Amino acid sequence: MLTDYHVHLRPDGPDTPASRFFTPGNAERYREAATEKGITELGVAEHVYRFTDALEVWDHEYWRENAKDDLTDYCGFVKEETDLRLGIEADFIPGREDRMAALLDGHPWDYVVGSIHFLGDGALDYAKYDVWTRADSADKVWRTYFEWLAEAATCGLFDVLAHPDLVKHWGSERPQPEKDKRFYYDIAMQGIATSGIAIELSTAGLRKPVGELYPSEPFLKMIVDAGNPIVLSSDAHTPDVLGFGYEQAVAQLERLGVTELGVFEGRKLRLEPIG
Repeated sequence: MLTDYHVHLRPDGPDTPASRFFTPGNAERYREAATEKGITELGVAEHVYRFTDALEVWDHEYWRENAKDDLTDYCGFVKEETDLRLGIEADFIPGREDRMAALLDGHPWDYVVGSIHFLGDGALDYAKYDVWTRADSADKVWRTYFEWLAEAATCGLFDVLAHPDLVKHWGSERPQPEKDKRFYYDIAMQGIATSGIAIELSTAGLRKPVGELYPSEPFLKMIVDAGNPIVLSSDAHTPDVLGFGYEQAVAQLERLGVTELGVFEGRKLRLEPIG
């Protein structure tokens, strides 16, 4: 079995209304692309900041620009008009855990994907709010990111941690820390190992400036050694990149002795052999 749980039915951008992309026909385009790649478990996880409810969690300018849709309508569409697993990609905002829990409560999720895109007001992967323009040092950015990742793992909000070393998104285009990167991975590992949370192996990094999988192989090895389940995803925002780079991802899992992937339904995890 292959999975792709981190899929968005619409591309990023202002002119991408729900009425155009949350349709059975568009969902079927993704299902057809998944079938061609041998992916049987397919789920959609739209960004939480695309929904008006998210402004009760965080009032960042980027969220205000994007919060247009109704969360209940989204859940109803996925559950009633598609055969996709229902997920959401929810940002970890330190100090706002109770507000995020209130937003997530009462919806029929199959899984909740946790991610960190911002450190304070600065973004890790969006140039307009680039965290590096205000960063004291690469060490501080990397240290803070992995400290927050440990908190995200243990906060109880999420079933999966997405692209768990997103801090490397820009690759050599941004400052690099002087310490061995395993130093920073270790910061997150206690929380990750203790929580038992599923970790996403994402091929999205192959399409980004860094040009490699999220997480890096040394970080993934730590995760596998700790016994955390692995979920395979592409973070596709269009059908043509769904399952992109899966051959490389599966080969990496084989090198590390991973033979099963996490599968979710009703926020319950089970393990299935990799197809």
